Amino acid sequence: MGKKRIIQKADLTTDEGRASAVKIASPKKKITDGVVHILSTYNNTIISVSDQRGDVIMSSSSGALGFSGAKKGTPYAATKLAEFLGDKAKAAGVKNLSVLIKGVGAGRDAALRSLVAQGFDIYSIRDVTPVPHNGPRPPKSRRV
Repeated sequence: MGKKRIIQKADLTTDEGRASAVKIASPKKKITDGVVHILSTYNNTIISVSDQRGDVIMSSSSGALGFSGAKKGTPYAATKLAEFLGDKAKAAGVKNLSVLIKGVGAGRDAALRSLVAQGFDIYSIRDVTPVPHNGPRPPKSRRV
């Protein structure tokens, strides 16, 4: 029997604990224009910040921020996530944003309002939710 290891979970209530919840690729140069991709589903909200070419700088989800279960898909979780990523994006030098929103969840409007409240210059908002043109073939008629 070997030594027992004690695994400590990160405390997500402090700023140091939340730093592990965000995946950040360190940019070689400061960028001022960014693209925010908001994916809002019924169960979760995922936000990623990329540069104009589409290279992701940072991304996180409401589940990684400490929300669990049905609370991940709430507007409050999306607001907290957008505030957190907005602070990180300002530290990276991002000033102007273009926003792409995908999904039908409750957090889509809340995340956008949070980004506007943080003082970013938002110059375009696009809804890129996929919409089927005709959908699958309907079932055949029932014979009794």
